[in-house]
Amino acid sequence: MRTLVIGDIHSGLKALEQLLDRANVVVGDKLIFLGDYVDGWSDAVETVDFLLALRKTHHCILIRGNHDELYNDWLKSEKDNPVWRQHGGEATIQSYQNSGSGTRERHMAFYETLENYHIDEKNRLFLHAGFTNLKGVGFEYFPKTFYWDRTLWELALSLNPKLGKDDPWYPKRLTHHQEIFIGHTPVTRIGKTVPQRAANVWNVDTGAAFKGPLSIMDVDTKEVWQSDPVHELYPKERGRN
Repeated sequence: MRTLVIGDIHSGLKALEQLLDRANVVVGDKLIFLGDYVDGWSDAVETVDFLLALRKTHHCILIRGNHDELYNDWLKSEKDNPVWRQHGGEATIQSYQNSGSGTRERHMAFYETLENYHIDEKNRLFLHAGFTNLKGVGFEYFPKTFYWDRTLWELALSLNPKLGKDDPWYPKRLTHHQEIFIGHTPVTRIGKTVPQRAANVWNVDTGAAFKGPLSIMDVDTKEVWQSDPVHELYPKERGRN
């Protein structure tokens, strides 16, 4: 039926449940999650468990985010990462420590199934952050780029809108796909709270980890549904603020 893309959740399960209801998501919809399922609000374990259950009943494509890698690294070794703790990891650790038995194994198995990127039948690319190889994602030397890069969005924002795709100065990276959908860099950084397009790149991270809403967008019609600002759903918490 519909193909729906969802921005960075950052443990905001209350927002995700609200969003799926507002968008009237049904079993026939294809749901593409752009990553960063944890780190921010208090429902880290609950969010991953919700997604594990959701993909049993719905067509879900789950992309890997940089915060997902950080959480998975901690699950594997519990090696301290102070920078990660300061950027949402502390709430994730607390959520995990309050969880029941079997969580570690269940979540590590979940993270092993995440995809670095997805290309659909209309040649639209979905990934968390970006890529740098001029030939495209299939030639990327460093897979971590798919969920850590910010240069793709910066490139799209800085591009002269008068350039056509046949112009020799037009970035080759942007010519391989009809559209590219990303998260990772909140559009609140440019003063926006709804998904933004620059060139053929759509950024769907609307700042749910901070003071923005969580967003879901129909990739064909570009209709957008949003949750309440996520910090209002967790009034006693700081998130990543």
